[in-house]
Amino acid sequence: MMISVASGKGGTGKTLVATNLAASIGSVELLDCDVEEPNSYLFFPDLEERESSDCNVPIPVIDEDRCTRCGRCSEFCAYHALAVFPKEVLLFPELCHGCGGCDLVCPEGAVSMGTRAIGKIHRARSGGVRLLWGELFIGEPMATPLIRAVKAEARGDLLLVDSPPGTACPVIEAVRGSDFCLLVTEPTPFGLYDLSIAVQVVRRMEIPCGVVVNRSGIGDRGVYDYCEREGIPILLEIPMKREIAELTSRGALFSKVMVEWQEKFVHLLERIEEAAK
Repeated sequence: MMISVASGKGGTGKTLVATNLAASIGSVELLDCDVEEPNSYLFFPDLEERESSDCNVPIPVIDEDRCTRCGRCSEFCAYHALAVFPKEVLLFPELCHGCGGCDLVCPEGAVSMGTRAIGKIHRARSGGVRLLWGELFIGEPMATPLIRAVKAEARGDLLLVDSPPGTACPVIEAVRGSDFCLLVTEPTPFGLYDLSIAVQVVRRMEIPCGVVVNRSGIGDRGVYDYCEREGIPILLEIPMKREIAELTSRGALFSKVMVEWQEKFVHLLERIEEAAK
């Protein structure tokens, strides 16, 4: 089973929920797909078996001696990663999506496919939790290939995916293939607005969803009324407590200190499994 943890905005508590849920369950794989700023691993200081490898993506290599400057490669490229001039072909690697179309349409066979690294894939273990996370190189504009590569590394029976914030392409790639999407929000007008957008996305992807309300007790009843109208179950509420905030700010799993929460997170998984049927 793959459970993705997402929200329409940053700072709602996705990593808070994903890490404490993983630690409370035990035998699970936690995938941090917020590859532009991964931080799930910071809550597991006792990492073992840590290793890393490059994430490589396809990229065209132009043989200038065979190239006749016909321009078919640049005409085919929808992302304008190739520009053909009378004396050379310019490649803009950050724009290339690695589809290989330029190789297929070249009549002279002047294009071949090489690779380039866009980030790192890290692997580690902490007790019964296996962690996988991607780290996009600074300046790289496309996170989706690295997210796809992180997910391809997963091999467990139960996967938790810590998604990027928002509802753009990286979130779509992180949530894709999930059996259930856990949407984390806060009971404020901002939280409600972004939750409503996230719900539209997962419904379009035909993924069942439920809500975790973080920092409950602040704001208003807008999120609760919305979930009732839309028939979305609220599976857990995490109160606005100073102790939780202080523990999290120090990189600690609050469920390890406030041990009564371990049972609540285990019950959360049970409710997810029931709602996903």
